[in-house]
Amino acid sequence: MGREFHGTVDHLAEMKTPAPTIKGMHHMAYRVRDAEETKKFYGDILGLKPAAALAFDKDPSGADRPYMHLFFEMGDGNYIAFFDAPSSAEEDQFNIKDGIEDYHFAFEVASMEEQKKFMDRLAEAKVPCFGPIDHEFCHSIYFFDPSGLACEITVRDESHDAYLDKEAAHMEKHIREWEEKTRAIKQARLQLFAAD
Repeated sequence: MGREFHGTVDHLAEMKTPAPTIKGMHHMAYRVRDAEETKKFYGDILGLKPAAALAFDKDPSGADRPYMHLFFEMGDGNYIAFFDAPSSAEEDQFNIKDGIEDYHFAFEVASMEEQKKFMDRLAEAKVPCFGPIDHEFCHSIYFFDPSGLACEITVRDESHDAYLDKEAAHMEKHIREWEEKTRAIKQARLQLFAAD
């Protein structure tokens, strides 16, 4: 069984079952190089509460692929999680990730003062950090963990909710314009539109 997604979002009209409400994010999980260095970074430097370190000999499909699943709890009760799976790890998986083109995750703090304290802690731990960057609705700092994962610590501005409410009203139009602008690039590079 391949790992590619072969589904489509073109059959929305055929859907009859209403979507239940998603309560929130329980966790997002990322591959890391090493469980111990990950625990030191997220637990000791960022101060997240270690919640679990679960070791398994088989993956969910039953294959012999030992891995450790780490969980760290944030102040809102949600988690960030990581996989240390050495038998399938390759060194290039841990290169610095592009925070725009690959992915990043943003932790939220309550104030610019708290954000500054994190900047100080990162400097003390010799972790390069840049920012804060003014995004018009939040201010963010950026840095990387030992596995090359892009991290952000953000603070909501007073205009945060109003800014996003205004943007939400134009979301459909903006997506439609973006799709028109980028469709040729996607057709040339991806199999997304192969059936067209």
